[in-house]
Amino acid sequence: MDNSAFEMHEDGSQKALSIGKMNTISRMEKERQWSLMSIFLLCLLACVITTAIGVLILSLVHVNNSQPHLNVHVASQAWFPPTTAHKVQKKVVDPKFQFLNHLPKSKVFEFPGGEIQWARYRNNIKDYLSEEEEAFGTNLNSQRSQITLGTLRIKSKGLRAPHWHFNANEHGYLVQGTAWIGVVDDGGEVATTYNVTAGQVIFFPKNTLHWIKNVGNEDCFFLLFFSTHDELQTLDIDDVFFSTPEDIASRSLKPEGGIDFIRKFHKQAEDQGVNLPPNLAELVTNVSYGQSPDSLVWRYFFDLKGSKEYQFPGGVIQQAQYWKSGSELSNNEKIFSEFLHQHQNALALSTLRIYNNGLRQPHFHFNANEMGYVLSGCGKVGIVSAQSTMEFNIHIGDVVFFPTGAQHYIKNTCDEDLLFVLAFSTGDQLQTLDMDDYLQATADHILAQLFFRKQSEFKKIPKFKEDQAINLP
Repeated sequence: MDNSAFEMHEDGSQKALSIGKMNTISRMEKERQWSLMSIFLLCLLACVITTAIGVLILSLVHVNNSQPHLNVHVASQAWFPPTTAHKVQKKVVDPKFQFLNHLPKSKVFEFPGGEIQWARYRNNIKDYLSEEEEAFGTNLNSQRSQITLGTLRIKSKGLRAPHWHFNANEHGYLVQGTAWIGVVDDGGEVATTYNVTAGQVIFFPKNTLHWIKNVGNEDCFFLLFFSTHDELQTLDIDDVFFSTPEDIASRSLKPEGGIDFIRKFHKQAEDQGVNLPPNLAELVTNVSYGQSPDSLVWRYFFDLKGSKEYQFPGGVIQQAQYWKSGSELSNNEKIFSEFLHQHQNALALSTLRIYNNGLRQPHFHFNANEMGYVLSGCGKVGIVSAQSTMEFNIHIGDVVFFPTGAQHYIKNTCDEDLLFVLAFSTGDQLQTLDMDDYLQATADHILAQLFFRKQSEFKKIPKFKEDQAINLP
Protein backbone atom coordinates (compact mmCIF):
# COMPACT_ATOMS: atom_id res chain seq x y z
CA MET A 1 0.00 0.00 0.00
CA ASP A 2 1.39 3.32 -1.05
CA ASN A 3 1.88 5.78 1.78
CA SER A 4 2.62 9.28 0.53
CA ALA A 5 3.35 10.51 4.07
CA PHE A 6 6.03 7.87 4.51
CA GLU A 7 7.59 8.76 1.16
CA MET A 8 7.69 12.41 2.15
CA HIS A 9 9.30 11.57 5.50
CA GLU A 10 11.86 9.34 3.85
CA ASP A 11 12.77 12.10 1.38
CA GLY A 12 13.12 14.58 4.29
CA SER A 13 15.38 12.19 6.20
CA GLN A 14 17.62 11.75 3.23
CA LYS A 15 17.88 15.51 2.85
CA ALA A 16 18.63 15.93 6.55
CA LEU A 17 21.27 13.22 6.33
CA SER A 18 22.88 14.95 3.41
CA ILE A 19 22.92 18.28 5.23
CA GLY A 20 24.43 16.60 8.35
CA LYS A 21 27.19 15.04 6.28
CA MET A 22 27.95 18.40 4.73
CA ASN A 23 28.13 20.05 8.17
CA THR A 24 30.44 17.29 9.44
CA ILE A 25 32.71 17.64 6.43
CA SER A 26 32.81 21.41 6.92
CA ARG A 27 33.69 21.03 10.61
CA MET A 28 36.44 18.55 9.79
CA GLU A 29 37.85 20.96 7.25
CA LYS A 30 37.95 23.74 9.86
CA GLU A 31 39.58 21.45 12.42
CA ARG A 32 42.18 20.44 9.86
CA GLN A 33 42.83 24.11 9.15
CA TRP A 34 43.32 24.78 12.92
CA SER A 35 45.64 21.77 13.18
CA LEU A 36 47.78 23.10 10.37
CA MET A 37 47.77 26.54 12.02
CA SER A 38 48.90 25.00 15.34
CA ILE A 39 51.72 23.13 13.64
CA PHE A 40 52.78 26.34 11.92
CA LEU A 41 52.76 28.30 15.21
CA LEU A 42 54.76 25.58 16.97
CA CYS A 43 57.34 25.58 14.19
CA LEU A 44 57.56 29.36 14.35
CA LEU A 45 58.05 29.27 18.14
CA ALA A 46 60.79 26.62 17.82
CA CYS A 47 62.59 28.79 15.26
CA VAL A 48 62.47 31.82 17.58
CA ILE A 49 63.84 29.82 20.55
CA THR A 50 66.61 28.27 18.44
CA THR A 51 67.62 31.68 17.12
CA ALA A 52 67.72 33.15 20.65
CA ILE A 53 69.91 30.31 21.93
CA GLY A 54 72.26 30.73 18.99
CA VAL A 55 72.62 34.46 19.64
CA LEU A 56 73.26 33.80 23.35
CA ILE A 57 75.98 31.23 22.58
CA LEU A 58 77.69 33.59 20.14
CA SER A 59 77.55 36.37 22.77
CA LEU A 60 79.17 34.16 25.41
CA VAL A 61 81.88 33.07 23.01
CA HIS A 62 82.59 36.71 22.19
CA VAL A 63 82.79 37.66 25.89
CA ASN A 64 85.11 34.75 26.73
CA ASN A 65 87.39 35.56 23.81
CA SER A 66 87.61 39.18 24.95
CA GLN A 67 88.75 38.11 28.48
CA PRO A 68 91.82 35.88 28.12
CA HIS A 69 92.84 36.12 31.83
CA LEU A 70 89.42 34.98 32.93
CA ASN A 71 89.63 31.97 30.61
CA VAL A 72 92.78 30.82 32.40
CA HIS A 73 91.01 31.01 35.74
CA VAL A 74 87.97 29.12 34.49
CA ALA A 75 90.16 26.38 33.06
CA SER A 76 91.91 25.98 36.42
CA GLN A 77 88.52 25.49 38.04
CA ALA A 78 87.32 22.94 35.48
CA TRP A 79 86.96 20.19 38.08
CA PHE A 80 84.91 22.29 40.46
CA PRO A 81 81.21 21.39 40.80
CA PRO A 82 78.69 23.48 38.83
CA THR A 83 77.57 25.27 42.00
CA THR A 84 80.74 27.39 41.90
CA ALA A 85 80.07 28.70 38.38
CA HIS A 86 78.52 31.92 39.70
CA LYS A 87 81.83 32.84 41.39
CA VAL A 88 83.84 32.90 38.17
CA GLN A 89 83.46 36.66 37.78
CA LYS A 90 84.68 37.27 41.38
CA LYS A 91 88.18 38.66 41.92
CA VAL A 92 90.78 35.98 42.66
CA VAL A 93 92.14 36.74 46.14
CA ASP A 94 95.73 35.90 47.04
CA PRO A 95 95.56 32.93 49.48
CA LYS A 96 97.91 34.73 51.89
CA PHE A 97 95.02 36.97 52.96
CA GLN A 98 93.49 33.98 54.76
CA PHE A 99 96.37 34.50 57.22
CA LEU A 100 97.20 38.21 56.82
CA ASN A 101 95.17 41.34 57.55
CA HIS A 102 96.47 44.84 56.77
CA LEU A 103 94.63 46.33 59.75
CA PRO A 104 95.58 50.00 59.08
CA LYS A 105 93.55 49.76 55.85
CA SER A 106 90.38 48.58 57.62
CA LYS A 107 87.40 50.74 58.50
CA VAL A 108 87.91 53.18 61.39
CA PHE A 109 84.92 53.36 63.77
CA GLU A 110 85.15 56.90 65.15
CA PHE A 111 83.65 58.10 68.44
CA PRO A 112 83.87 61.41 70.37
CA GLY A 113 86.61 59.99 72.61
CA GLY A 114 88.56 57.74 70.26
CA GLU A 115 88.38 55.04 67.62
CA ILE A 116 88.27 51.27 67.07
CA GLN A 117 89.45 49.05 64.20
CA TRP A 118 88.76 45.34 63.74
CA ALA A 119 90.34 42.21 62.29
CA ARG A 120 87.38 39.88 62.67
CA TYR A 121 84.59 37.81 61.15
CA ARG A 122 81.39 39.58 60.15
CA ASN A 123 77.95 38.05 59.81
CA ASN A 124 77.04 40.42 56.97
CA ILE A 125 79.44 40.04 54.05
CA LYS A 126 78.67 43.65 53.03
CA ASP A 127 80.44 44.87 56.20
CA TYR A 128 83.84 43.89 54.79
CA LEU A 129 85.71 46.69 53.04
CA SER A 130 87.55 44.37 50.68
CA GLU A 131 87.68 40.78 49.48
CA GLU A 132 91.07 40.44 51.23
CA GLU A 133 89.47 41.44 54.54
CA GLU A 134 86.63 39.00 53.85
CA ALA A 135 89.11 36.16 53.20
CA PHE A 136 90.77 36.77 56.58
CA GLY A 137 87.51 37.02 58.54
CA THR A 138 85.99 33.98 56.82
CA ASN A 139 89.10 31.91 57.56
CA LEU A 140 88.99 32.88 61.25
CA ASN A 141 85.44 31.62 61.42
CA SER A 142 85.90 28.44 59.40
CA GLN A 143 89.03 27.50 61.38
CA ARG A 144 87.15 28.20 64.63
CA SER A 145 90.03 30.41 65.70
CA GLN A 146 88.50 31.49 69.03
CA ILE A 147 90.41 34.77 68.56
CA THR A 148 89.31 38.19 67.32
CA LEU A 149 91.47 41.33 67.41
CA GLY A 150 90.54 44.97 67.79
CA THR A 151 92.61 48.11 68.36
CA LEU A 152 91.25 50.75 70.73
CA ARG A 153 92.53 54.33 70.80
CA ILE A 154 91.27 56.58 73.63
CA LYS A 155 91.97 60.30 73.71
CA SER A 156 93.20 61.99 76.89
CA LYS A 157 90.35 61.96 79.47
CA GLY A 158 88.30 59.79 77.10
CA LEU A 159 86.27 56.87 78.46
CA ARG A 160 85.52 53.46 76.95
CA ALA A 161 81.96 53.31 78.25
CA PRO A 162 81.12 50.64 80.85
CA HIS A 163 80.08 47.55 78.86
CA TRP A 164 80.25 43.78 78.68
CA HIS A 165 80.62 41.11 75.99
CA PHE A 166 78.05 38.34 75.61
CA ASN A 167 80.22 35.81 73.84
CA ALA A 168 83.89 36.36 74.66
CA ASN A 169 86.55 36.88 77.29
CA GLU A 170 88.71 39.94 76.64
CA HIS A 171 92.48 40.23 76.96
CA GLY A 172 94.12 43.61 76.41
CA TYR A 173 97.70 44.80 75.97
CA LEU A 174 98.40 48.50 76.55
CA VAL A 175 100.88 49.70 73.92
CA GLN A 176 100.90 53.37 74.92
CA GLY A 177 99.52 55.62 77.64
CA THR A 178 98.10 55.31 81.14
CA ALA A 179 94.60 54.06 81.94
CA TRP A 180 92.35 53.50 84.92
CA ILE A 181 90.36 50.25 84.78
CA GLY A 182 87.16 49.25 86.56
CA VAL A 183 85.64 45.76 86.79
CA VAL A 184 82.31 45.01 88.52
CA ASP A 185 82.11 41.57 90.12
CA ASP A 186 79.16 39.19 90.23
CA GLY A 187 76.33 40.76 92.21
CA GLY A 188 77.89 44.23 92.08
CA GLU A 189 79.24 43.91 95.60
CA VAL A 190 82.84 44.68 94.60
CA ALA A 191 84.20 47.07 91.98
CA THR A 192 87.87 46.34 91.38
CA THR A 193 89.83 49.36 90.10
CA TYR A 194 93.48 49.62 89.09
CA ASN A 195 95.91 51.58 86.93
CA VAL A 196 97.85 50.20 83.95
CA THR A 197 100.76 51.53 81.93
CA ALA A 198 102.40 50.51 78.64
CA GLY A 199 103.48 46.87 78.44
CA GLN A 200 100.87 45.56 80.90
CA VAL A 201 97.97 43.16 80.34
CA ILE A 202 94.31 43.38 81.41
CA PHE A 203 91.72 40.59 81.54
CA PHE A 204 87.90 40.74 81.60
CA PRO A 205 85.89 37.48 81.80
CA LYS A 206 82.86 37.06 79.55
CA ASN A 207 79.74 38.97 80.69
CA THR A 208 81.77 41.01 83.22
CA LEU A 209 81.03 44.76 83.30
CA HIS A 210 84.17 46.86 82.83
CA TRP A 211 85.37 50.30 81.76
CA ILE A 212 88.63 51.93 80.64
CA LYS A 213 89.49 55.62 81.15
CA ASN A 214 92.53 57.43 79.80
CA VAL A 215 94.06 59.29 82.77
CA GLY A 216 97.20 60.51 80.99
CA ASN A 217 98.01 63.36 78.62
CA GLU A 218 98.69 61.20 75.55
CA ASP A 219 96.41 58.79 73.69
CA CYS A 220 95.97 55.30 75.10
CA PHE A 221 96.44 52.59 72.49
CA PHE A 222 95.25 49.06 73.32
CA LEU A 223 95.43 45.77 71.48
CA LEU A 224 92.32 43.82 72.46
CA PHE A 225 91.96 40.09 71.87
CA PHE A 226 88.57 38.36 72.27
CA SER A 227 88.00 34.62 72.62
CA THR A 228 85.52 34.20 69.76
CA HIS A 229 85.60 33.50 66.02
CA ASP A 230 82.01 34.75 65.63
CA GLU A 231 81.03 38.40 65.43
CA LEU A 232 81.63 39.99 68.84
CA GLN A 233 78.48 40.86 70.80
CA THR A 234 78.75 43.88 73.11
CA LEU A 235 76.31 45.95 75.16
CA ASP A 236 77.08 49.42 76.60
CA ILE A 237 75.44 50.73 79.78
CA ASP A 238 74.00 53.84 78.10
CA ASP A 239 72.37 51.71 75.38
CA VAL A 240 70.81 49.49 78.05
CA PHE A 241 69.57 52.50 80.01
CA PHE A 242 67.86 54.18 77.05
CA SER A 243 66.37 50.88 75.86
CA THR A 244 64.70 50.29 79.23
CA PRO A 245 61.14 51.71 79.66
CA GLU A 246 61.06 54.77 81.93
CA ASP A 247 58.76 53.21 84.51
CA ILE A 248 60.93 50.07 84.71
CA ALA A 249 64.14 52.11 85.14
CA SER A 250 62.49 54.33 87.76
CA ARG A 251 61.17 51.35 89.70
CA SER A 252 64.56 49.61 89.58
CA LEU A 253 66.75 52.58 90.55
CA LYS A 254 64.25 54.41 92.82
CA PRO A 255 65.92 57.82 92.26
CA GLU A 256 64.92 61.00 94.04
CA GLY A 257 62.25 62.53 91.81
CA GLY A 258 61.14 59.17 90.49
CA ILE A 259 60.27 58.92 86.81
CA ASP A 260 60.83 62.67 86.32
CA PHE A 261 64.49 62.13 87.19
CA ILE A 262 64.73 59.38 84.54
CA ARG A 263 63.14 61.66 81.92
CA LYS A 264 65.95 64.21 82.32
CA PHE A 265 68.32 61.84 80.49
CA HIS A 266 68.54 62.08 76.72
CA LYS A 267 70.34 59.77 74.34
CA GLN A 268 73.13 61.45 72.36
CA ALA A 269 72.87 61.53 68.58
CA GLU A 270 76.45 60.21 68.31
CA ASP A 271 77.43 56.77 69.62
CA GLN A 272 79.15 57.16 73.00
CA GLY A 273 81.08 53.89 72.87
CA VAL A 274 84.26 55.91 73.51
CA ASN A 275 83.01 58.99 75.33
CA LEU A 276 84.45 62.50 75.73
CA PRO A 277 81.88 65.27 76.40
CA PRO A 278 82.95 68.78 75.34
CA ASN A 279 81.85 70.13 78.76
CA LEU A 280 83.59 67.41 80.77
CA ALA A 281 85.08 69.93 83.25
CA GLU A 282 81.55 71.03 84.26
CA LEU A 283 80.32 67.45 84.67
CA VAL A 284 83.16 65.88 86.68
CA THR A 285 84.80 67.20 89.86
CA ASN A 286 87.00 65.71 92.62
CA VAL A 287 88.03 62.72 90.52
CA SER A 288 89.63 59.78 92.35
CA TYR A 289 91.45 56.93 90.62
CA GLY A 290 91.76 54.51 93.52
CA GLN A 291 93.59 51.18 93.46
CA SER A 292 91.95 48.06 94.92
CA PRO A 293 93.89 45.52 97.03
CA ASP A 294 96.37 43.32 95.15
CA SER A 295 94.32 40.20 95.86
CA LEU A 296 91.56 41.67 93.66
CA VAL A 297 93.63 43.57 91.11
CA TRP A 298 95.85 40.65 90.07
CA ARG A 299 92.88 38.61 88.92
CA TYR A 300 92.37 41.13 86.10
CA PHE A 301 95.92 42.43 85.64
CA PHE A 302 99.35 41.11 84.68
CA ASP A 303 102.60 43.08 84.49
CA LEU A 304 103.89 41.47 81.31
CA LYS A 305 106.80 43.88 80.81
CA GLY A 306 107.99 43.10 84.35
CA SER A 307 107.59 39.32 84.06
CA LYS A 308 110.31 36.71 83.42
CA GLU A 309 112.17 37.04 80.11
CA TYR A 310 112.87 33.85 78.17
CA GLN A 311 116.14 34.66 76.42
CA PHE A 312 117.23 33.04 73.15
CA PRO A 313 120.17 33.77 70.80
CA GLY A 314 117.88 35.67 68.44
CA GLY A 315 115.34 37.31 70.73
CA VAL A 316 113.12 37.33 73.82
CA ILE A 317 109.68 35.95 74.76
CA GLN A 318 107.50 37.01 77.72
CA GLN A 319 104.21 35.28 78.57
CA ALA A 320 100.96 36.04 80.40
CA GLN A 321 99.35 32.63 80.61
CA TYR A 322 98.31 29.80 82.90
CA TRP A 323 101.24 27.75 84.24
CA LYS A 324 100.75 24.21 85.50
CA SER A 325 103.71 24.72 87.80
CA GLY A 326 103.79 28.20 89.30
CA SER A 327 107.18 27.72 90.94
CA GLU A 328 108.73 30.59 88.95
CA LEU A 329 105.80 32.95 89.44
CA SER A 330 105.44 35.63 92.10
CA ASN A 331 102.47 35.41 94.47
CA ASN A 332 100.59 38.04 92.47
CA GLU A 333 101.32 36.30 89.17
CA LYS A 334 99.96 33.06 90.63
CA ILE A 335 96.67 34.86 91.34
CA PHE A 336 96.40 35.83 87.65
CA SER A 337 97.40 32.35 86.41
CA GLU A 338 94.85 30.53 88.55
CA PHE A 339 92.03 33.02 87.88
CA LEU A 340 92.67 32.79 84.14
CA HIS A 341 92.43 28.99 84.27
CA GLN A 342 89.01 29.17 85.92
CA HIS A 343 87.43 30.70 82.83
CA GLN A 344 86.44 28.68 79.79
CA ASN A 345 87.97 29.78 76.46
CA ALA A 346 90.45 32.17 78.04
CA LEU A 347 93.48 33.21 75.99
CA ALA A 348 97.23 33.29 76.58
CA LEU A 349 99.15 36.47 75.64
CA SER A 350 102.84 36.98 74.99
CA THR A 351 105.34 39.34 73.42
CA LEU A 352 107.85 38.09 70.88
CA ARG A 353 110.96 40.19 70.15
CA ILE A 354 113.19 39.04 67.28
CA TYR A 355 116.56 40.74 66.87
CA ASN A 356 117.99 41.89 63.52
CA ASN A 357 118.40 38.84 61.24
CA GLY A 358 116.85 36.62 63.92
CA LEU A 359 114.51 33.76 63.08
CA ARG A 360 111.63 32.33 65.10
CA GLN A 361 112.31 28.88 63.76
CA PRO A 362 109.62 26.66 62.20
CA HIS A 363 107.26 25.40 64.90
CA PHE A 364 103.63 24.60 65.60
CA HIS A 365 101.27 24.63 68.58
CA PHE A 366 99.47 21.49 69.77
CA ASN A 367 96.61 23.17 71.58
CA ALA A 368 96.00 26.67 70.22
CA ASN A 369 95.41 28.90 67.24
CA GLU A 370 97.67 31.95 67.19
CA MET A 371 97.06 35.57 66.25
CA GLY A 372 99.72 38.29 66.24
CA TYR A 373 99.97 42.06 65.77
CA VAL A 374 103.19 43.70 64.53
CA LEU A 375 104.15 46.54 66.87
CA SER A 376 107.47 47.46 65.28
CA GLY A 377 109.89 46.35 62.59
CA CYS A 378 109.25 44.25 59.52
CA GLY A 379 109.70 40.63 58.57
CA LYS A 380 108.81 37.61 56.51
CA VAL A 381 106.31 34.92 57.54
CA GLY A 382 106.11 31.37 56.25
CA ILE A 383 103.17 28.99 56.78
CA VAL A 384 103.10 25.28 55.99
CA SER A 385 99.63 23.75 56.28
CA ALA A 386 97.96 20.65 54.90
CA GLN A 387 96.49 22.72 52.04
CA SER A 388 99.34 25.03 51.05
CA THR A 389 102.78 26.51 51.67
CA MET A 390 103.22 30.25 51.41
CA GLU A 391 105.52 33.11 52.39
CA PHE A 392 104.72 36.82 52.68
CA ASN A 393 106.09 40.08 54.13
CA ILE A 394 104.74 41.82 57.23
CA HIS A 395 104.94 45.40 58.51
CA ILE A 396 103.76 47.55 61.44
CA GLY A 397 100.01 47.19 62.04
CA ASP A 398 99.66 43.87 60.20
CA VAL A 399 97.76 41.01 61.83
CA VAL A 400 98.71 37.36 61.20
CA PHE A 401 96.83 34.14 61.97
CA PHE A 402 98.24 30.61 62.34
CA PRO A 403 95.80 27.68 62.80
CA THR A 404 96.50 24.93 65.32
CA GLY A 405 99.07 22.47 63.97
CA ALA A 406 100.15 24.68 61.03
CA GLN A 407 103.93 24.95 61.02
CA HIS A 408 105.10 28.55 60.68
CA TYR A 409 108.18 30.72 61.03
CA ILE A 410 108.94 34.44 61.34
CA LYS A 411 112.15 36.13 60.19
CA ASN A 412 113.26 39.68 60.97
CA THR A 413 114.16 41.44 57.71
CA CYS A 414 114.76 44.95 59.17
CA ASP A 415 117.64 46.60 61.02
CA GLU A 416 115.46 47.17 64.10
CA ASP A 417 113.83 44.58 66.36
CA LEU A 418 110.67 42.90 65.11
CA LEU A 419 108.17 43.07 67.98
CA PHE A 420 104.90 41.11 68.15
CA VAL A 421 102.04 40.88 70.61
CA LEU A 422 100.65 37.34 70.30
CA ALA A 423 97.44 35.71 71.52
CA PHE A 424 96.80 31.96 71.75
CA SER A 425 93.38 30.31 71.98
CA THR A 426 93.97 28.31 75.14
CA GLY A 427 93.41 28.80 78.85
CA ASP A 428 95.89 25.99 79.51
CA GLN A 429 99.66 26.16 79.29
CA LEU A 430 100.70 26.62 75.66
CA GLN A 431 102.21 23.52 74.02
CA THR A 432 104.72 24.12 71.20
CA LEU A 433 107.14 21.97 69.18
CA ASP A 434 110.10 23.44 67.25
CA MET A 435 111.60 21.87 64.11
CA ASP A 436 115.05 21.21 65.64
CA ASP A 437 113.46 19.56 68.67
CA TYR A 438 111.24 17.13 66.76
CA LEU A 439 113.99 16.18 64.27
CA GLN A 440 116.44 15.51 67.11
CA ALA A 441 113.83 13.43 68.90
CA THR A 442 113.21 11.24 65.81
CA ALA A 443 115.46 8.19 65.53
CA ASP A 444 118.27 8.36 62.94
CA HIS A 445 117.18 5.17 61.20
CA ILE A 446 113.64 6.50 60.85
CA LEU A 447 114.96 9.69 59.19
CA ALA A 448 117.28 7.66 56.94
CA GLN A 449 114.40 5.53 55.71
CA LEU A 450 112.16 8.54 55.23
CA PHE A 451 114.62 10.74 53.28
CA PHE A 452 116.56 7.99 51.42
CA ARG A 453 119.83 9.17 53.03
CA LYS A 454 122.46 7.26 54.96
CA GLN A 455 121.82 7.10 58.68
CA SER A 456 125.25 8.59 59.42
CA GLU A 457 124.36 11.83 57.64
CA PHE A 458 121.89 12.79 60.35
CA LYS A 459 124.77 12.96 62.85
CA LYS A 460 125.68 16.20 61.08
CA ILE A 461 122.69 17.97 62.67
CA PRO A 462 124.14 19.34 65.94
CA LYS A 463 122.47 19.40 69.32
CA PHE A 464 122.61 22.83 70.91
CA LYS A 465 123.12 23.54 74.60
CA GLU A 466 121.07 26.70 74.22
CA ASP A 467 117.44 26.62 73.09
CA GLN A 468 117.23 27.78 69.46
CA ALA A 469 113.53 28.75 69.46
CA ILE A 470 114.67 32.17 68.20
CA ASN A 471 117.76 31.48 66.15
CA LEU A 472 120.59 33.86 65.25
CA PRO A 473 123.39 32.49 63.02
